[in-house]
Order: sequence, then structure tokens, then C-alpha cells
Amino acid sequence: MKDDQAISDAKKLARKAAGDVRKSAHERLKASAAQALADRGLDFAGDLAGKTVSGFIPYLSEIDTRPLLGQLGALGCETCVPVVIANNTPLEFRVWSPGEPTVAGRWGIPIPPDGTPVVDPDVLLVPLLAYDTSGYRLGYGGGFYDRTLEKLRSLKPVIAIGVAYSAQQVDAVVRGDHDQPLDWILTEKGPHKPGELI
Repeated sequence: MKDDQAISDAKKLARKAAGDVRKSAHERLKASAAQALADRGLDFAGDLAGKTVSGFIPYLSEIDTRPLLGQLGALGCETCVPVVIANNTPLEFRVWSPGEPTVAGRWGIPIPPDGTPVVDPDVLLVPLLAYDTSGYRLGYGGGFYDRTLEKLRSLKPVIAIGVAYSAQQVDAVVRGDHDQPLDWILTEKGPHKPGELI
């Protein structure tokens, strides 16, 4: 699809269906899936000792990465979470570990308070509504992670890991020219490289 408006319209329709699927999976699996991620860890992504890993504090029916962040912190990783600064701009990442203070950010999402150190992550755990076998994700429509990945990939090697329930896989995500691919997908069933998904 080349027409930007057609892509936008198709994504809008897909978000509603994907949101319903994720909500259903979340209701069934939220506790066990969060622990499965923590138990699995990120060994598949290489040696992360001393690396900075961004997770996210779950919003609505997103899978919970906080237990995994706690495990990574115990292994010597610096952990952080994203903060929306303004529309049409990349995300900012503030150092944070589970249990540390937060304040309400945009849409009421908890974020570390102003003045918390800002970092550029080496590994990003990326939330999504749907993903496909090519490693593309359907997000919420703000383009925040696409802009962020484009910026970070221009600065240094980074690893983008889409984190989702396995039920969120679709045949093909509608995508445009600016959509950034993921390097891995991690679900409660384990990690997969794009192209190796079933």
C-alpha cells in the first residue's frame, strides 16, 4: 500500500481488532506470562552485562515487563522506561527499576519523575498491539517507537525486541515506509527471530 491515508485507515481498523485479541490474552495469561518473561530472560539477545535495557510499565492490557526488568537489574543491567515528551518526537528514557517512585505521565502512565537521569538504551523491549512474521509491529499510531528506533539506530547498534502475548501474531501488519522492524519477538512461549516465526 503506497497511499499514506489508505495505510492510516487500514491501521486504524486493525488496532481495534488487535486490541480485543490482546485484552483477551491478557485476561487469561497476565500473571503467568509476566513470570514466563522473567524466567526466560534475554540470553538470546547476547551478553547484556553492563548494557542499558528499556522496558515499560504496562498500560491497559500490555504484557508486564517489570518482573523481567527486575531480573535484568539483578544481573547488572541498567534499566529504564520510556517517557513521551511531545508529539512527533522520539521517546526519552529515564533510569528506573521496579519499586522505584513514579508520577503520572501522559495518559496516566506511570513514569519516573523529572530530574531522573536520561539514557539511550542498547536494548528496547517494545510494546505492541500486533506483530507479524517479518518482525513488524502495529503500535498505537503515535509513531513514538518508530522515531525512537530510527534515531537510536543512527547513533549505535541497538536491539529492538517486541514483547507480546503469542496470540497477538497476525499474518501481516499493515506498514508504511517509516515503520521500523523488530530484531526479535518475545512472548510467553519464548523468543523468535523474524523469519523464523510460525
